[in-house]
This record gives sequence, structure tokens and C-alpha cells, in this order.
Amino acid sequence: MALFLISAQVGFAQIPKEKIISLDTVFVLAERNSTHLKISKSISETANMAIDVAENLRLPSVDVGISAMYLGDATIFDRNFSNAQNAAMPHFGNNFSAEASYVVFAGDAVSNAIEKAELESQIATLSHDKNRMDIRLLVAGQYLDLYKLYNQKKVFNKNIEETNELIRHVKAKLTTGMALDNDLTRYELMLQNLKLALIEIENNISIVNIHLTIALGLPDETVIIPDSSVQNINELPLFAENLVDEANEKRPSVKIQSLQKEVAQKDIKLAKADLYPSVAIFGADYFEGPITMEVPPINKNLNYWYLGVGIKCNLASLYKSSNKISLAKSSLNTANYAYEAELENTRTAIYSAQTKYGEAYEKLYTYQKSFQLASENYAVINNRYQNDLALITEMLDASNMKLKAELQVINAKLDVVFNYYKLLREIGTL
Repeated sequence: MALFLISAQVGFAQIPKEKIISLDTVFVLAERNSTHLKISKSISETANMAIDVAENLRLPSVDVGISAMYLGDATIFDRNFSNAQNAAMPHFGNNFSAEASYVVFAGDAVSNAIEKAELESQIATLSHDKNRMDIRLLVAGQYLDLYKLYNQKKVFNKNIEETNELIRHVKAKLTTGMALDNDLTRYELMLQNLKLALIEIENNISIVNIHLTIALGLPDETVIIPDSSVQNINELPLFAENLVDEANEKRPSVKIQSLQKEVAQKDIKLAKADLYPSVAIFGADYFEGPITMEVPPINKNLNYWYLGVGIKCNLASLYKSSNKISLAKSSLNTANYAYEAELENTRTAIYSAQTKYGEAYEKLYTYQKSFQLASENYAVINNRYQNDLALITEMLDASNMKLKAELQVINAKLDVVFNYYKLLREIGTL
């Protein structure tokens, strides 16, 4: 009985739940639940924390120490290590120290390190924005593919229904001797092929659906039904002829490469900073006892302090920094080339996306014309069939042609929508 209840509960939990979801909702859920976006968001937050760490370089360093100790008696020798004598020592010792220092100048290394951290934070934020747009385009493609698969399923179900009607019609003719067994075999073979194709379509629907549910953070048993409003392309805006300038301003990958050049310039300044001396002000206070610098030791506490200015030069940087500077300059050259390459990639990406967007509209116009012709042909054949002037096979072919043309129009609209979002992604505004 218990086993039956558990099985029933498991089976109930896995009952598919159909859910109509709009594309806008898909975008919201993907941004909220995508693991890849959570990773890039975490990287961006970490980069912001690195700015705070870099700004700590501007703060003074303060060291405080306190200790207590046991002092053993001292032993005094002659210079030739003879005539050893015991010298009594105060046995309790204490020490307290406080030291502080502040770097006044270090070749602008501190300010350049902070500015570099800020640039890297901006790069991390832009990388997150780029990943967000990539995820939006990915789920949009899967969502539209799912819509197309449901359309294909509709076509094949209609074809199976019509093929069954043909088989019934051929069987009726067999009884009167007006059809051959070969005709029946041909249509039955067609029926099996259609059923096999339908199975493949249903499997593809399940695969795309599970990809979407994972990306959107939905339960596995959710069956996503695309909202038919997604094929409404009347609200899609028109684009200017030249979008390259806009893309160069808004495309995250272009901004990232531009910031990489600035990072490389900061690396050059940091490498050169080693050539400059560092200037620091410092102070300290010491409180310790007993006073062991006297013989015999004085069992009292001694407190002293000092303030000062120090200059420190790393002479080794005179012959070591040249390689670091050369390396930084080489990185800057690489960043410049990468920036130019990204500008070229942007031009080709915009041209390709814009061309495909226009091509999708051209295909749509062609399919709309085909649907008009298929509808007119269906009206003619249907009229002839009603007057017993056409065979059922002609009627079914005309009906099937009209259905395919209608679905081609829908799929063409979906292609327009996808290419629209792809163009937005290439511009950097998706």
C-alpha cells in the first residue's frame, strides 16, 4: 500500500503542466535564473570589490605590538672567552610598540592601480551585459524554434489525418475494383513515414522544451506553449541604413576592447612607477623594560618616540624595469590591434545581420504571395470537388498545400522576429 502511494505521488508530480509564456516573460525569467548570468554577475561584483581593495593602498599602515617575556641571567666573558661571570638580570620584560607610515609619493603607482581596478570593473560589467544579450538571443531562438516545431506537428497531424482519409477512400475503391493493392500499399507506407517524422518532431519539442525550462528556472514537467502574439511583426521598428556608428558606441565587445587599451596604458604607467623613488612619512612609539642597554641593566621602563620622512629608491629597477615596460607596451599594441579587429567584426556583423533581416522580410512577402495563390487554388478545387468534378486526392493535395503555405507564412514571421533580435544583439541594444 505504501509503495503504491509513493508511486502515485511520483507519477502525480511528473504530470506535464502546459504553460503559455510570452517572449518578454522568457527574457525576464532567463535573466533572473540563468546560471551563466549569475556567474558573470558574480565576477562583476568581485571586480567592484577589487576597487575597494585598491583604494586601501591610499590608507596609512599601522602596526601595534605588545609582548611580555622572562629574561634569564646574563653571562659575562673576557674577550678570550675566559673568566665567565654571572650577571643578575631583572627577570620580567615587557615591550609595547606602535608604528605608522604613509606613502606620500610612489610614482603615481597607487592612483594608477585604483584606476586600473575601476577599468577592470567596467570591463566585467560590460561582459555581464554581453552575456545577458547572448542569453536573451539564445532563449529567443529556442522559443521561436519551439513555435516552429509545434507548427510542424500541426502540419504532420493534418497530413496523417488526410492520409488516413485516403487509405479509407482507396479501401472503398478496392471493394469495387477501382483501385489496386499497390495504391493501398503506397499510402500505408506514406502513413508510416509520416508517423515516424511526427515522433522525431515530438522528440525535438521535448528537447527544446527541457533546454528552455532549465534556462528559465522552471520545473522539468513544465510544457512551454509559445504565445501566438510573438508572430505579430507590425510593431517591429525600422532601422536606419547605417548602424555601424551606433554599434561602435553601444556594442559591449567594442567598449570592452576600448577599455582594454586603457588598462594596457595603466600597466605601462605602473611599470614606469618602479623607476621613481617612494616618499613616506612615518612615526613610532616604543615602551619597553627593563633597560638592558646599560650594564648592569636598569629595572625600569623606557619610552621613546620619533617622527620622520623617508625616501626609498629601488636601484634594481634601473635595469629590471625596462623589460616590464617593454612587456606593457607590447600588451598595448595587442590591445590596439584587438580593438581594430573588433571594429572590423562589428562592421561585418552589422552588415550580415541587417542583410538577413531584410532577407527574412523578402521571404515573408514571397510566402504571403504563395499563401494567396494556395488559397485561391483551394477555393477552385473545393468548388470542383463539391460539384463532383475533382478527385478527393486533388482536394486533399490542395488543402495540404494551403496549410503548408499558411504555416510557411507563420514561420517566416518568426524568422523576421529572430533576425530582428539578432540585429539588436549585434548593435548592442538587445
